[in-house]
Amino acid sequence: MANFYTDNGDLAYQFRHPLMQKIVQLKEQGFTDKEKFDYAPHDVEDALDSYEKVMEIIGDICANTIAPNAEEADHEGPTLHDGRVAYARATAENHRLLTQAGLYGISLPRQYGGLNFSMVAAVMASEIVSRADAGFSNIWGLQDCAETIREYASEEVKDEFLPRINKGDTCSMDLTEPDAGSDLQAVMLKATYDEARGLWLLNGVKRFITNGDAQIKLVLARSEEGTTDGRGLSYFVHDRAWGGVRVRRIENKLGIRSSPTCELTFTNAPAKLIGERRLGLIKYTMSLMNGARLGVGAQSVGLSEAAYREALKYANERIQFGKPIIQFPAVYEMLATIKAKLQASRALLYETARFVDLSKEQKQYHRLADCYTPLLKLMAGEYANQNAYDSLQIHGGSGFMKEYPIERIYRDARIATIYEGTSQLQVIAAIKGVTTGLFLSQIKAYEARPVPAEHEHLKEILHQMSNEYEQTVNLLQNAPSEQLDLHARRLVEMAGHLIMSHLLLYDAQQDKSFALSAEYFTFRAQSWNREHACFIHHFKPNYYQNVSLQNQTSSD
Repeated sequence: MANFYTDNGDLAYQFRHPLMQKIVQLKEQGFTDKEKFDYAPHDVEDALDSYEKVMEIIGDICANTIAPNAEEADHEGPTLHDGRVAYARATAENHRLLTQAGLYGISLPRQYGGLNFSMVAAVMASEIVSRADAGFSNIWGLQDCAETIREYASEEVKDEFLPRINKGDTCSMDLTEPDAGSDLQAVMLKATYDEARGLWLLNGVKRFITNGDAQIKLVLARSEEGTTDGRGLSYFVHDRAWGGVRVRRIENKLGIRSSPTCELTFTNAPAKLIGERRLGLIKYTMSLMNGARLGVGAQSVGLSEAAYREALKYANERIQFGKPIIQFPAVYEMLATIKAKLQASRALLYETARFVDLSKEQKQYHRLADCYTPLLKLMAGEYANQNAYDSLQIHGGSGFMKEYPIERIYRDARIATIYEGTSQLQVIAAIKGVTTGLFLSQIKAYEARPVPAEHEHLKEILHQMSNEYEQTVNLLQNAPSEQLDLHARRLVEMAGHLIMSHLLLYDAQQDKSFALSAEYFTFRAQSWNREHACFIHHFKPNYYQNVSLQNQTSSD
């Protein structure tokens, strides 16, 4: 039988990374759970073995149920009945099987019914599910809301809600509103404390809420009268069984159609406060968003994997001019590009996940996780779109038809650069990695690693790229802030290309299966960075202003 874990050696490789021993030891805290839970590991090797066994179970369900269900789930989609959402038959089956297998809440502590898995393992599960059906992965991935409850809620709220995740209760994070999308400081859904009931009551509207009819809802709301900015916002948990929330409509979307995206009305909906008042946006939502962006990174890599598999299969099967089209240079170059971007994205995904796992122990990892997360979301999301585009192109006219999965994958990929913060917002978050020198210092650390003789030429190229990147950053050190903002994306992408090249170079030394992608991606990254550097060095600050004036004159 097919298996989306065992058929992909790149995944098992991630569990062999040297930092995994430290990550497992940190997560297991002396392996004391073995005295209380018969399924808890006794040592690092036992824990890693558990990771692999669970990934095999997820890989089996994904390959043999979720992936075959994807077309039906996309076509049927969720439906709305009297203010409540019903999943498509196939989506409900996916959810039921994963719940029966005990695969929800895998990162939660065992006292709440979880498996206490590291972020690396949780991210890998998300990647595998996303390869099978990116729409369903939104329902699966929102279990990350439990991490916010675990970290910030009271013990009473933790005990009330967390054990339900493993039993299949779904989650949503209710942040955006009709007038508050990227600008969450503008959230106006009102929270009023009811002294008699000892609960908060929520009133207002939320829009674009993924899995909006979930049983457990995390809601950003304005708790402080007279405020208009982020300091007046607090964070709440709402149980659907308490009533007061109604689904007004399900959005009719381009992609990820198997997951319901809803507009909601809150009418005196009871809720409980998470953490402290006023910290809803500046602390709790930001923490939740970082986890969500890591999840979109995993989703993007899963989509890239699915696109690559479809392109490779079609290119081998499609005969033109007497031979498979994979034998034509125009096609095999596209396949090489897709694979290199896929493996580069995956290298960045798991490097970021490792930093997140270790961030609770050391500040240096916290800083790295903080900058790598938006970098990952930017690069992996953009590459998922590019890879889906190229895969559909390899299919030719067939790719435009709904008979082929790439049509759905192409539509699903489009959201990866939009939700949980657009690519443009990821640049704003990641640019501090450029301006503080954090990206450069990490690049230097990668550069200090020894390489075998056969990879010296790649190391030399990366050294030259590093110098070019440093010179370009220095050029803008004293530039007006508007000019830095204008070039921010180019600078962040230059750093990303360097980091991913170094990660692939390291992987190639451990496993030869990465060697071709390491070489190809480095050569491509060199050309991409030269293009960015050339533009920045020769850019005239008033260019866009002149173009705007010219356009205005033309319109007049």
